[in-house]
Amino acid sequence: MTVWDDLVGQEKVSDQLAAAARDADAFVTAAATDGPLPEASKMTHAWLFTGPPGAGVNQTARAFAAALQCVSPDRALGGAPGCGFCDGCHTALVGTHADVSTVAAVGTQILADDMRDTVRKSFTSPANGRWQVILVEDAERLNERSANAVLKAVEEPAPRTVWLLCAPSVEDVLPTIRSRCRHLTLRTPSVEAVADLLVRREGVEPEAAAAAARATQGHVDRARRLATDPAARERRTTVLRLPLRVEDVGGALRAAQELVDAAAADAKQLAEEMDAKETEELKAALGAAQGGRLPRGTAGVINDLEKMQKRRRTRTQLDSLHLALTDLTSFYRDVLALQLGSRVAIANADAGDALERVARSGPPESTLRRIEAISACRDALDGNVAPLLAVEAMTMALRAG
Repeated sequence: MTVWDDLVGQEKVSDQLAAAARDADAFVTAAATDGPLPEASKMTHAWLFTGPPGAGVNQTARAFAAALQCVSPDRALGGAPGCGFCDGCHTALVGTHADVSTVAAVGTQILADDMRDTVRKSFTSPANGRWQVILVEDAERLNERSANAVLKAVEEPAPRTVWLLCAPSVEDVLPTIRSRCRHLTLRTPSVEAVADLLVRREGVEPEAAAAAARATQGHVDRARRLATDPAARERRTTVLRLPLRVEDVGGALRAAQELVDAAAADAKQLAEEMDAKETEELKAALGAAQGGRLPRGTAGVINDLEKMQKRRRTRTQLDSLHLALTDLTSFYRDVLALQLGSRVAIANADAGDALERVARSGPPESTLRRIEAISACRDALDGNVAPLLAVEAMTMALRAG
């Protein structure tokens, strides 16, 4: 199984990246043997991957990173890099390769402090692998200072360094950065392709796989969670009941509170799983005895970790709310399709009774206003409005129609 096999519906992009990986492999091999360098190459030092949510932008970039680090002996016999089995591919895919650095937003932004060590590392030669690969998963969340640091690194990269930037769209990245990158656009995979992946890789029953793929409209990660996690299915069911609970002011406010509380519970669960382990590992690395005091001068390091963990909890809560808003938008999109008599496939067929009831309760114009209210809530959350205030404003707008 090659590194490209899980990239659902991205055959064209996979072919381009495979060709670039072959040229990159030829470049490294020629440099190691003092042979002639390739005259023309499909490889470049900076790439920008964009695509809609669920298209697998981060997964595609990581697959390319794995192909660049591939050390399969089959390459010498004409095999393509990216076998998926060698040590280089495996460690790059699971995130443990010494020469593949991943940067993701812990909070709502990627701060300059988050990028400092990574940018410094980008100017060094690979320690073990064939390339120094820097993967930025949330390039749209770079703030001004961190974006400027990336720009300087991309303008004058080390000879064996490759930057892989991931963002929803080209417009989300600074023009000065994107102009120095080769741009690849991914597309939303078909429902059928996602369902087939769930059956093949996750062992999901075909009917359940089709339902999950249809409900998430081709979003690979969400479809996988929906098909394999009962808690995710329960949360989605709760969100899809919300349109029937906003018929009065009290119901609208209670629904908003429950939605925010559920997102906070998700963040707390993640924190409980990760924070204690991270803190103990850091204390051990600093030389603290089991249950003992920290060495002098290390309290600041612990404080920095606690600040990072707090930012991560905020980001997790916002991500959970965004998922709920996506499900709500999908619900009202189905309502609009019913009101207009469209032949578009209904995504939330399991909520058919609720869809029919809401569709009969008002005209299509009301449904469009409700979709706009959900979008306004999303913008408010991105603008750091208090989650409860933003969601309450949305539920009241859903009630008004």
